[in-house]
Amino acid sequence: MKQGDIIIYACVIIGAGIGLILNYVFPGVLIGLGIGYLIKSLFKKED
Repeated sequence: MKQGDIIIYACVIIGAGIGLILNYVFPGVLIGLGIGYLIKSLFKKED
């Protein structure tokens, strides 16, 4: 498993947890997914 994938999965799980607290699970997952992709793109090595 690549490091970028782990970052995305972690953000999705954190987003789902926050969504459970606020009773909006699916939007929390989607926001976590978006944040995960943004963080992954920040840590992406340049060729």
